[in-house]
Amino acid sequence: MDRALAQDTKGNALMAFLPIARVADVPDDAPMPAALVAVWCGRHLLLVFDRFRGEWELPGGRIDPGETPVQAAVRELHEESGLHLPTLTLAGYARFQLVDPPRDEYAAIYTAHVPVLHHAFTPNREISAICWWDTADAPPSATQIIDVTLAQHTHLQQHSND
Repeated sequence: MDRALAQDTKGNALMAFLPIARVADVPDDAPMPAALVAVWCGRHLLLVFDRFRGEWELPGGRIDPGETPVQAAVRELHEESGLHLPTLTLAGYARFQLVDPPRDEYAAIYTAHVPVLHHAFTPNREISAICWWDTADAPPSATQIIDVTLAQHTHLQQHSND
């Protein structure tokens, strides 16, 4: 885990994606405060635009006290995109090296596949827009490279299991 899979302009790095098929237990060598969701519709990936960070990213966020990672993922997906998917698939865990403050942590990564592109969205305090990125094209400008790299790893893993 020496070389980053992706690094953003702030110096945050995705150090590893641990697919659930290769992980015996939940990693416990660093905290896991967050859950993210990669929602796919064919080759299109759902991204949300975070007003505060000013970038396109995967829906997801903090795991609240008393919440399981999947409960947090379902809640965050609905809050950030308007999409309610009560059944998500655990794809694995992402290990990050973050810079402000310096720390290592994990996020649980979930996936879902939808048959049609969801567009029913109302902008809110945190998220100003959603988009379905056609992964055959370049990502939108101001896209969090760590998130799209992570999502592509979940997509590759899914297709290797087919």
